Amino acid sequence: MFGDRMLRQETLKPKSVGATLSRFSRYFRPYWWALILVTGLMAVNAYSQVIGPQLIGQAVDCFLAPAVVSEAGRADGADGSGLQLPEGVSLQTDTSSQANCWWAPEFAQGDPAGDDLLRGLLDITLVIVAWFLAGSVTAGLMFFSMSWTGQTVLRTLRVHLFTHLHRLSLGFYARNETGDLMSRITNDSDTVQQMVSFALVQVLSSGLLIVWIIWQMLYLNWAYALISLSVVPLMVVTTLWFSNQARKAFRVTRQSIGEVNAELEEGISGVREVQAFSREDTNIEQFRHSNAVNRDANIKAVAYTSALAPALEALGFLGIAIVVGVGGVMLLRGQSLAGSAISLGLIVTFLGYAQRFNQPISQISVLWTNIQSAIAGVERIFELMDEIPEVQEKVGAQPMRVIEGAVSLEKVEAEYVPGEPVLKGVDLRAEPGQTVAIVGPTGAGKTTIINLIPRFWDVTGGSVRIDGVDVRDVQLHSLRQQIGIVLQDTYLFSSSVMDNIRFSRPDASNEEVVAAARLAQAHEFIERLPEGYETELGERGSGLSQGQRQLLAIARAALADPRILILDEATSSVDTRTEQRIQAALNELLQGRTSFVIAHRLSTIRSADQVLVLRDGEFIERGTHEQLLAQRGFYHELYMNQFRRQEDAPVQPNGSGPQKVLT
Repeated sequence: MFGDRMLRQETLKPKSVGATLSRFSRYFRPYWWALILVTGLMAVNAYSQVIGPQLIGQAVDCFLAPAVVSEAGRADGADGSGLQLPEGVSLQTDTSSQANCWWAPEFAQGDPAGDDLLRGLLDITLVIVAWFLAGSVTAGLMFFSMSWTGQTVLRTLRVHLFTHLHRLSLGFYARNETGDLMSRITNDSDTVQQMVSFALVQVLSSGLLIVWIIWQMLYLNWAYALISLSVVPLMVVTTLWFSNQARKAFRVTRQSIGEVNAELEEGISGVREVQAFSREDTNIEQFRHSNAVNRDANIKAVAYTSALAPALEALGFLGIAIVVGVGGVMLLRGQSLAGSAISLGLIVTFLGYAQRFNQPISQISVLWTNIQSAIAGVERIFELMDEIPEVQEKVGAQPMRVIEGAVSLEKVEAEYVPGEPVLKGVDLRAEPGQTVAIVGPTGAGKTTIINLIPRFWDVTGGSVRIDGVDVRDVQLHSLRQQIGIVLQDTYLFSSSVMDNIRFSRPDASNEEVVAAARLAQAHEFIERLPEGYETELGERGSGLSQGQRQLLAIARAALADPRILILDEATSSVDTRTEQRIQAALNELLQGRTSFVIAHRLSTIRSADQVLVLRDGEFIERGTHEQLLAQRGFYHELYMNQFRRQEDAPVQPNGSGPQKVLT
């Protein structure tokens, strides 16, 4: 399907990981002090893991090996001939112990007493335990500090993203599904949360530990270190290949979960239509397909992640075998590497390093795939934040002065798709306080006109002026706060009736809200609700009828007291009785305001000062209702098509007659 191809193309696009991380790091700048604290704790934690194997090696060279040699010497001679070693092999303890015992070099020579060795072994054991405890404490503090910082940064990122979504133009929402946008804020943010709370600091800590271990091994014996680290290039190549494949797969999972959310959102929101047209099976099949795409992407990502850990573990065991094999041969033969003797303690130290070296590499390999998934999520978030609003304020735009209500459209052209004009040189003039009705067939461009006045869309030619001022020259907020809008599909929020009406003017008092409800003919039905104005509404005002929702929308617009009012088919979805109440409320609301009405009801149009007939993006007729009927043109045709069957209620010359829908 087309969606699948888009997913694959998106996955194949080159992405700049460095640029994404660099941009993301800017959000951490205000918390530099916390990052310094995390870095310090990370260094102490890494050092505790580096010093541990060294101290264990010292325990062997300084206390255990001298004790073995001493006991053997007392029993069978100073040369330790009583030890059962392979034929032709002698244990070299003197020079190796002296060379590698820096904790207590005096115990590596002579014949130390057993009590001294025991006391020294106890001391170094306590030091080892202390460092391990310090490592545990610093690890806990490190993760807590990083989690606090990461959660704070993530909160800021979400606020920035949500704020940016409110700046985007309506055209963006027409092109993008709500479910996918929600996925970027929720699912993608969750992957980022995992990265900043745990994965990132763990990878950085493991990286520091790896570098420190390599340096320490080279310092102790560079030749032995190079031999011991010979498997590292294989580990790096393996990690890079698997992580690259996993990153691609995880990016597909982020895309596909967006489609799953979009299917869910549409399926739940449109469940009435789905059931009404018996489309359950089709919708379920579509969701099954989207879910299968997400499943396959996750399985592919997990396959790479699962294969990486065993591969690195096998290479880790190979590295341990090299440490033990090479070190053991050198020790038993009494040979040295790079001019430095190989002691039993050094082998134990390198063995500890090899084990610790494999562990952070495995952690990085596993967590890096999570980081890759998070980077893909951050990229999607930044892609959304980089979306440029189609409607933008000019630099230096001034606030819109108090509107008187003169509105003019001068040779206005508009298009949604380049090369496909919706409006073609439209001219319109509305004086303050006038009501302008716009009628015409579906797709003629009626809604486009009313979207241009509050500048939800921008013209591609001509200009829209209010009181002689081009709407592109003023600040959007100052313009829109003086324009009221009542739409056919009223949106109510999941809050109280009082808060829904107050939405247009948050500082309004309760008395002002009630007054607006009275004006909108809504007070009576609100009083009959279980808790009156404090009744909590469900999602989108569920529990109220369409007419009641419309009355609340009218009350909301009345509370704002706008100078310009836009009504987009505000009465087209209600019955005649409810329409009469709404019409009475609108008549009150229209008084003294410049109003633009898109209506399918004759009652709304009959009292308009101007009726403009729009067809194919052009005004073809203008006048009052009576004038247009007298012209017997397109408007008359629309009117007669609607009423010609009403033989028992003929239309009067003054336009009186039954309240029917006018297309």
